[in-house]
Amino acid sequence: MRKMTLMMGIVGGLITMLSASAWAAGDPEIGKQKAGACFACHNVNGVSTIGIYPNLAGQYEDYLFEALKAYKSGKRQDPVMFGMAANLSEEDMADLAAYFSSLKHLDIAR
Repeated sequence: MRKMTLMMGIVGGLITMLSASAWAAGDPEIGKQKAGACFACHNVNGVSTIGIYPNLAGQYEDYLFEALKAYKSGKRQDPVMFGMAANLSEEDMADLAAYFSSLKHLDIAR
């Protein structure tokens, strides 16, 4: 019985560690430094002034991270974003997601 309890504790700990490493929150300050190319379409404040580009300010961090991963893998189709995401590491994507999610969402009529 003791061995079973110990094993369950070890397995539970491993699952927790793996889950935490799968989603490592990025650094918004570093993300801002990396986001120069993003600003052309999404603006420094994350609110696009061009209707075809989405606002990123205030979006959920995990959503932005997963969207970038999907653009990079080709699972999400957009030729511009595929090119933008192609050379991003997971750390880059986490930092960019942290930056744009940290911005205040502004309700602006376009």
